[in-house]
Amino acid sequence: MGYNISGIQQIGLGNLNVYETWEWYRKYMGMDMPVFDEAAEAGLMLPYTDGKPQARHAVLALNYNGGGGMEIWQYTSREAQPPKTPLQLGDLGINVAKFNAKDVDKHYAFCKAQGVELLTDVTQELGVKHFFCKDPYGNILEVTEALQRFNDTGFTSGGIAGATMGVSDMSKALTFYQDILGYDKILADETGVFGDIQHLHANAEGKFRRVLLTHSEPRTGPFSRLLGSTYIELVQTLDRTPAKIFEGRLWGDLGYIHLCFDVQGMEELKSRCEAAGHPFTVDSANSFDMGEAAGRFSYVEDPDGTLIEFVEAHKIPIIKKLGWYLDLTKRDQHKPLPNFFIAAMALSRKKQPVG
Repeated sequence: MGYNISGIQQIGLGNLNVYETWEWYRKYMGMDMPVFDEAAEAGLMLPYTDGKPQARHAVLALNYNGGGGMEIWQYTSREAQPPKTPLQLGDLGINVAKFNAKDVDKHYAFCKAQGVELLTDVTQELGVKHFFCKDPYGNILEVTEALQRFNDTGFTSGGIAGATMGVSDMSKALTFYQDILGYDKILADETGVFGDIQHLHANAEGKFRRVLLTHSEPRTGPFSRLLGSTYIELVQTLDRTPAKIFEGRLWGDLGYIHLCFDVQGMEELKSRCEAAGHPFTVDSANSFDMGEAAGRFSYVEDPDGTLIEFVEAHKIPIIKKLGWYLDLTKRDQHKPLPNFFIAAMALSRKKQPVG
């Protein structure tokens, strides 16, 4: 392809209190390994922030068991706004964040014992064992069977295993996610009324087409072992006209704001996206600096305007207290980092409440 996708780096979550939200995900989803914790101005996202730079505080946290991370994102220059109408399954944008678990039943039992709001029992739909729950802020999570596992800390869940995207035209969506992002393997393609989703949102008992995708080849790249294999689920509602989740709102407002992929070969990816009719709408071009990490980032829109972020990491912190940072520009871009680098990053894990 000329570019490489290592996996899902993170899913962005707009919220009203970055440390309170991170604490919930640390405690119940094991997202305790910070990559950066920074307050700054988002000056390059002007197409999605009403043409004005906006101040924000963001934390990127991972789960040492493996999977993608969460970028927990809070405006500090304004108050983040909720959707104009209640979210319904199939609305255009990111509907659900998928987390991986080695043993879905064990994590279900853990969540139940801890008082997490459970929306379903453990069930099997589209050929995958899973359950749905909700965070205190109204965001829907799905805990699903892990496609692979990086580590076993003893905690019952891992990190991000994918996302469910509401789409308006399945054919156009499949072309985007298969041809550009490499989700070329269809695990399930079913149309009907589904029992596992009927309690997620209003009108979720209607008729849907659901397509579950993964990639046929293992991901490669520096963080491929940690990020692991992932799913993308495309959901099209067939009984109504879906709303755009971020219609009339800014990027960074409440809810899932973007899905981010760790990539190598950004220039080649830029050319591929342009040729496919999905040009970069934001591009940092040169290396951006987030204090504890640096790289190049860009954004494209899927056929329904859902934001997909690409990050090409150039510098990452390994042991911040010792000033140990890794320059990724001098490595083979397809070669995974040795496990001891990830283990060194895990020395920063938060075992106590954050903040």
